[in-house]
Amino acid sequence: MPTPTVVPFPAALRPREGTPFPLAGASVAGDPDAAAELARLVRARTGLELTPAASGSIRLRVATDAADAADAAGVAADAPGPADRPATPPESYVLTVDEASVTVTGADAAGLFYGVQTLAQLLRRHEGEWVLSPVEIEDAPRFAYRGVMLDVARHFFGVEEVMSFIDRAASLKCNHLHLHLTDDQGWRLQLRSRPELTARAAGTAVGGDDGGFYTQEDYARILSYAASRHVTVVPEVDIPGHTHAVGLAYPEIAADPVITDEVRADAEAAGVPLPVAGQPYTGIAVGFSSLRIGDARTDAFLADVFGELAVLTPGPYLHLGGDEALGTDPADYAAIIARTVGIIAATGKTAIAWHEASAVAPLPADLIAQYWGFVTPSPSTTAARAAAVILSPSDAAYLDMKPDADFPLGLTWADGPTSVRRAYDWEPAGMLPGVEPGDILGVEAPLWTETVRTLADIDALVFPRLAAAAEIAWSPAPSASAARTWDSFRERVGGLGPLWAALGIGFTASTEIPWHLE
Repeated sequence: MPTPTVVPFPAALRPREGTPFPLAGASVAGDPDAAAELARLVRARTGLELTPAASGSIRLRVATDAADAADAAGVAADAPGPADRPATPPESYVLTVDEASVTVTGADAAGLFYGVQTLAQLLRRHEGEWVLSPVEIEDAPRFAYRGVMLDVARHFFGVEEVMSFIDRAASLKCNHLHLHLTDDQGWRLQLRSRPELTARAAGTAVGGDDGGFYTQEDYARILSYAASRHVTVVPEVDIPGHTHAVGLAYPEIAADPVITDEVRADAEAAGVPLPVAGQPYTGIAVGFSSLRIGDARTDAFLADVFGELAVLTPGPYLHLGGDEALGTDPADYAAIIARTVGIIAATGKTAIAWHEASAVAPLPADLIAQYWGFVTPSPSTTAARAAAVILSPSDAAYLDMKPDADFPLGLTWADGPTSVRRAYDWEPAGMLPGVEPGDILGVEAPLWTETVRTLADIDALVFPRLAAAAEIAWSPAPSASAARTWDSFRERVGGLGPLWAALGIGFTASTEIPWHLE
């Protein structure tokens, strides 16, 4: 059997002897949503149509009893009872292929969906025919949170583009979409409690490009589509910094911009004016804006915004930002973080913040810190104090970094360009002092959009490097899997090129990867 093209690599993959399963003429039975997804992927990749059938040669099902659950967990049905073994992992699945049949059993609907994604990756040509090689796979995720972030504030992306991004992320078993909805350049979500935010602060973007915003109906469409792909949306309203756009709508709660030498240098390099209170900002400098902290009007604003956001969002998390608040007094910063975490907790949601927020004292209970420093952290990093940590090291996981120095998109501030190998060669466990493996909620790969304007731009920066972050988040640690090596990964990713092309993903054909041709 050729090297399996599966990314992220499964917990266990065992090639079997025998004749491949022929796809031509195959029928599919079982869960209708999974069957429709498999049919879509097969059609795109091969041009073949799978025939629905009551008893198909391809069977897709969600575990419905203890024996099924044991199968999906990869344990024997007559093994010790539930009290003696771990519960079936959420999102897990078992996949088997032989000459006559294919079966995918998910522990839940998400596990079945991920099994279908794996099945599509295994499609290959053999003697001119589309086949699946005999194999047995048992799979489950390493981390519960496997995320991507899309910044829709620096440049705005419409509902269809966001849904396409969700498809791309879900195909690599990512299960959270962090939407960065607000920043100095624009506010992107309609809130009925604060209508001036979209009336006055949504029209512009970086470079003077057009802005935009999601109506509540648009946001509901995104949430619904994400749920259909087993993706949880994590909305971010960034405070107290990154709030210049708020001042366009509600100037009474915005502090005057703090103009530093760095802000002046950024404005000069970008050829844009310095930020001015009450005027739209279209540059990319950071750290100059802040809310007025301790003002009752600001407190009311926070309660309205996060209260309405909680009502609109079914997922468990609200992200409050908290990064690069360079124009905010430290005592004021601590006060607004504590107040906002309390507001979020009162809605029944859990607060996530960039790791600077975990330095405040007393630290709010249950705050999740998202670490965005380098793979080798500075001694002052404080994420270890949080209840849990999401790892997004900017010099490895930030998808907006240039993949090489000459690439036309992206930035280089995170210690220069980030190659595919650099995106792959880091390990979450032990990265942050004081953060134990059980404290790591997961991994997220952010895409900031200062230089990104189109879905084609997104694809060019995201692929293939998102595959590296996805494997780190899903697959066993390198110490537990012989396949978790750079050489194995680059070969497997190279095999996905034809599938990505068939699905319309405009990936960058990095010279680090030995891309396979049809």
